[in-house]
Amino acid sequence: METGNETLSTDFILLGLFPGMRHTSLLVSVVLLIYTIAITGNTTLILLIWVDPHLHTSMYFLLSQLSLIDLAFISSIVPKMLVNFFSGNRKISLIGCGTQIFTLTLGIAECLLLTLMAYDRYVAICNPLKYPIIISHQVSQKMAIGSWVGGTLASLAHTAYSMHFSLCGPRELHHFFCEVKAILKLSCEDISAYEKGVVVTSIVVVLLPISFILTSYTLIFLQVLQINSREGKSKALATCSSHLTVVIFYYGPAMLIYMRPGSSHTPILNQALFMFDTILTPMLNPLIYSLRNKEVLRSMKKVLRKCTIQNRLPCFND
Repeated sequence: METGNETLSTDFILLGLFPGMRHTSLLVSVVLLIYTIAITGNTTLILLIWVDPHLHTSMYFLLSQLSLIDLAFISSIVPKMLVNFFSGNRKISLIGCGTQIFTLTLGIAECLLLTLMAYDRYVAICNPLKYPIIISHQVSQKMAIGSWVGGTLASLAHTAYSMHFSLCGPRELHHFFCEVKAILKLSCEDISAYEKGVVVTSIVVVLLPISFILTSYTLIFLQVLQINSREGKSKALATCSSHLTVVIFYYGPAMLIYMRPGSSHTPILNQALFMFDTILTPMLNPLIYSLRNKEVLRSMKKVLRKCTIQNRLPCFND
C-alpha cells in the first residue's frame, strides 16, 4: 500500500537507460567515459578560444557558445543518471525535472546558433572583403545573445506549459531523463492542442533553420566552384566541413525524434536518438572542430609548448 506521503509525492521516477537491458553497468561506464571526454573537450576548446588572440574571431566566438550549450546539455543529464544508477534511487524532484526540461529545450538556442554559424561561413567565403564589416565582433555578440535569448524564452514557455498539466497514475518515466513527451503521456488532460503546438514549434526551429543552412551552403558551393586553384577550393571547403558535420549530427536525430509519425515512436528508438543527440553529440562536436581544424590544433600545440617551457607545465599547477 502507498502511504499518504508517497501518494502526494511530486517526484518522478526515471526508469533509466534502456530498462531491462543486460550489462547496464557496462553501458553506464561508457556513458561516464563519454561525459568525461565531452567535459574535457568542450572546456579545452573554450579556454583555447579565450586565451589565444588568433582565435578571437567571430567564427570561434560562436563556436565557444556552441560548446557552452553542449556543456549545459550533457551536464543536465549524465550526473543525475549516474547518481541514480549508483545510489539505486531513481527519483527526480519536480524542480529537478523542470530544470532538465528547461536545459534540454535550449536545443532551440543551438538550432539558432548553428544557423547563424552557417551565415558566418557564407559571408566569409562569398564576401571575404566585407566579412570584418558584416560580421564584426559586435555583430557576433548580438548573434550569440539572440540565440540564447530565443532559446531561453522558448524553453521557459515549454517548461512552464508542460509542467502545469495534472498527472494520473504512477509518475514513472520510460526514459533516462525528464523529456517533455514522456511527461505528457502521464497527463490526465487533453493535450492535443499542446502537441500541435510542439509540431509547429518543431517546424519553425528545425525545418526553417535547416532550409536556411542548406541555402547558405548551396551558395557557398557555387562560389567554391568558381575558385580556380585547388588549394583555394580545399581551404574554403575545410572551413565549412566541420560545421556541416556538426549540423548533420545534430539535426539528423532531432528530425527523427520530433518529425516522425506518432505510430513509429518506440521507447527504445527514442532513447537511442536522444542519447545520440544529448550525450554523443556534445562529445563529438569539440573533437570534430579540433581534429579537423588546423588553427585549433596549432593553438593547442602553442599553449602546450608555452606551458612546457615555463617551469614544467605551470598551467596545470596551482
